[in-house]
Amino acid sequence: MKKLLSAFFLLSLFASAQAQPPSCERHFFQKTAPEITRKTLQTSTVGLCFEAFAVLHSGVSKTPLWSAEHLTRDSLKAAREIPRADSFHAETALPSGQGAELADYVRSGFDRGHMAPAADMPTAQAQHESFSLANVVPQNRKNNQVLWSAIEGATRHLTNLRGELYVITGPVFEGEKIERINSRVLVPTHVFKAVVDPGKQEAAAWLAPNDDGGEYQVISIAALERRVGFNLFPKLPDAAKQHAMELPEPRIRSRK
Repeated sequence: MKKLLSAFFLLSLFASAQAQPPSCERHFFQKTAPEITRKTLQTSTVGLCFEAFAVLHSGVSKTPLWSAEHLTRDSLKAAREIPRADSFHAETALPSGQGAELADYVRSGFDRGHMAPAADMPTAQAQHESFSLANVVPQNRKNNQVLWSAIEGATRHLTNLRGELYVITGPVFEGEKIERINSRVLVPTHVFKAVVDPGKQEAAAWLAPNDDGGEYQVISIAALERRVGFNLFPKLPDAAKQHAMELPEPRIRSRK
């Protein structure tokens, strides 16, 4: 069940990363939430804790700024048993006017792109929560259905190889002119997925333009953090942030 965090508690949780509630801290590497390093991102932010992931939502972009998960072999095994049931819905826990609405995406030309993927969710309730628009960004259709789907699959493959991963997924908004859908919801210029192996203290991220080009980069956490304005993994040693671990190549499935 999701929990809406008060403005005071949000400041301690997502800005200075002090004590987190048990329902939320388990989603973060070493129980520590990302910290905002770019002050402009603090405006109208709300933290949401769900069963299998946590979100920092922006009322400015009307999207998540990040979604955090702790993936394990067991959680992914459970997720494979849950049939997908699409149930996109507006997030009622957000303050009025700060969240996206289903109507924003109608005829927008963009997919409703999950940040914490539905296929990662270990229960039917968790999967339903993943369809909240608080966990969704406007994503290029081909990017979402081809490259990004493959990156999500590569993340699950790496989890099964390593045993567990902490994962943070989110949008990047770069440039002076950012597109909006329905004059309300900002369209990311890029999307990222950052992973940490807690046992080996290794980390890296996939970063892809939000377009149909199919291009992506594997970059260090330090390089990603400079672009997104967050300290994504505050407890990760600097050496691990500076070096990008090897990530599996996304396996693009041919589309007939």
